[in-house]
Amino acid sequence: MTDGQGVTRAILKPGRAWGSSFPGGLAVAVTGLALVQACAAATFRAGPENYLPILGKLQPGDTLMLAPGLYSDGLPVHRMAGAPGRPIVIRGPRAQPPARFLARRGAHTVSIINSAWVEIHDLELDGNGLPVAAVRAEGHADWAHHITLNGLLIKGHGADQSIVGIAVFCPAWNWVIRNNVIVGAGTGMYLGQSDGTAPFIAGIIEGNVITDTIGYNLQIKHQQTRPLLQGMPQKSSVTIIRRNVFAKSANSSVDKMARPNLLVGHWPKSGPGAEDTYVIYGNFFHQNPTEALFQGEGNVAFYSNVLVNTSGSAVHIQPHNDVPRRVDIFHNTVLAGGNGIRVTGGHPEHAQRIFANAVFAETPIAGGEQHSNITGLPGEAAEYLAQPNEPPGRLNLAPRRGRLRIAPYDFLPIPGAPDAGRDFDGRIYRVPMAGAYSENRPQWHLQVAPKPRSR
Repeated sequence: MTDGQGVTRAILKPGRAWGSSFPGGLAVAVTGLALVQACAAATFRAGPENYLPILGKLQPGDTLMLAPGLYSDGLPVHRMAGAPGRPIVIRGPRAQPPARFLARRGAHTVSIINSAWVEIHDLELDGNGLPVAAVRAEGHADWAHHITLNGLLIKGHGADQSIVGIAVFCPAWNWVIRNNVIVGAGTGMYLGQSDGTAPFIAGIIEGNVITDTIGYNLQIKHQQTRPLLQGMPQKSSVTIIRRNVFAKSANSSVDKMARPNLLVGHWPKSGPGAEDTYVIYGNFFHQNPTEALFQGEGNVAFYSNVLVNTSGSAVHIQPHNDVPRRVDIFHNTVLAGGNGIRVTGGHPEHAQRIFANAVFAETPIAGGEQHSNITGLPGEAAEYLAQPNEPPGRLNLAPRRGRLRIAPYDFLPIPGAPDAGRDFDGRIYRVPMAGAYSENRPQWHLQVAPKPRSR
């Protein structure tokens, strides 16, 4: 049949082979399966009893709407291919009650193998205390590209530091990991193989909240020689990490197992990918009692972030599997009990520049080319910042009126750094200022909660 706008609609008749009902008293005569076909795209609706057979039917542009309920058989995204502009979308309810996937032994809950242009939205993934990942892109020999993970709640994956919320263990490119909440995992996100053979390329990681992990909130592994896979970017690209909250106020591992909140490894030392850059901006880093908040090497632009670690260090740019190369650190506000910003072991043919930061730490800034920063000890922060000694929710690191102004300076950041002239809240710097704020009044009060998208 067609509607008044000429859209073809095909409605499947109820059938016992597909029959089921959704939890919460919502009866569905057709097993929760309704097909609406428009321009060769279809929307399917399903519940816990009948969603698995539908996965294999999904074509480019299709959407699978999952009903509220308890799903115990995982979500295999295997050899599933959407198309540019026509992704396959798997979506749970945007309001409570959720589509809740409960982990089971021997299998990762959302398993991704050889799939592309797939979006997964609004699911709750409960690890059930088992040694499995919430989301895992599998294996060296496989690949996954143009994958979107949005609005997931990941919990119950914290029995051991090796248990990961979102794990990408295959070559991967053009992923979007957005607006997810990961609570108390062993490791929040682990992107790439430990030996550097599974590159994570041209990703966007934004708007996530990752709290109280045992190890990393997020690690992106270093990269060896980039493989030649069809469609994989070979020219210079950027991986963006922005507007996230990385917090480790509790649960952190200690001694040799201690990990930063965020660590990014080097790009390939030569060949395709050698000129790639991490662009890290607009993030709130809060506490890590056993390690620094951020550690990086390779090519990094780190700006307009707010970092608070009252018992430890904030930024360490240092060798890990290679060395720091092109590094720009600017317009950050740092409050730390150890090192504020420390740069060591940089490649002599590349500049490591530290510009226009406001840093209050036991050792505010060490190493690199330093220009136009304002520094002091932690006890001096209250002379410059509005409310530096309050807990999240009341914490305010915007400048006091008339403080943190600096002389004009000539500085061009690493090419390709988006929003480089904007502050932590997304506002334009209209006068030269040190730190992450361009104005006295913040638009968002610092807290361990999702940060609103600026602009």
